[in-house]
Amino acid sequence: MKYTFSDLVDIIAKLRGKGGCPWDAEQTHASLRRNLIEEAYEAIEAIDSGDGMTMADELGDLLMQIVFHAQIGTEDGAFTIDDVTDAVCTKMIRRHPHVFADAVANTSAEVLSNWEEIKKEEKKLHSVAESMASVSRYLPALMRAEKVQGKASGVGFDWTCPEDALEKVREETAELETALAENTNIKEEIGDLLFAAVNTARLCGIEPEEALTAATDKFLHRFKKMEEYATKNGKKLDKMHIDDMEVLWDTLKNSHKK
Repeated sequence: MKYTFSDLVDIIAKLRGKGGCPWDAEQTHASLRRNLIEEAYEAIEAIDSGDGMTMADELGDLLMQIVFHAQIGTEDGAFTIDDVTDAVCTKMIRRHPHVFADAVANTSAEVLSNWEEIKKEEKKLHSVAESMASVSRYLPALMRAEKVQGKASGVGFDWTCPEDALEKVREETAELETALAENTNIKEEIGDLLFAAVNTARLCGIEPEEALTAATDKFLHRFKKMEEYATKNGKKLDKMHIDDMEVLWDTLKNSHKK
């Protein structure tokens, strides 16, 4: 026998109830915010692993967070788990009129176009600027920038090719160099440079979040190799001069390219 969704709802209610768990009983919507974020990212990691049971486990942890919030909502008299499922079911039916009504959408592009239009109607968004502003500020910054740029692109306000966007990166780099020299507006210019880099990635069909994650992983791997090489030769990185570390870094970088 396997536990069901209703079992999960009952378990969370028991944990929060009289004679339950002190820690669970103390939690609030606010205190669980970080947990929800962490579980979402762990679920993404599980998806990337390709392991079905790992995915089931991590998706279960994410689902538990949703049920937890619903239980707190029930206790507060604000909403219940049935309100959560009703809201999402209603939304999915409303945003798929080509399935549940008489609208037509024969391609993914048409589906997404309909979805955006329905979403605008739901949120009473009357302009492109309002649609941009509706993109959550709580998204990872690179992802938010990409989504905002995508909405601008939808009305034709966009570069024609990645090369044009890359030229903007060069322009922003020069402006950052000036800001550093004058020690002014540095934060703003770094933001502009990152925004331009996101534009270039988007026009290349590359998700900037994934690109930066891969670059960070590559840095970690190369740094580990550099430290291992230094240790093998009786050296410690914190005792080495930066010039020596850069020589070693470049050696490992070039050997990787061969």
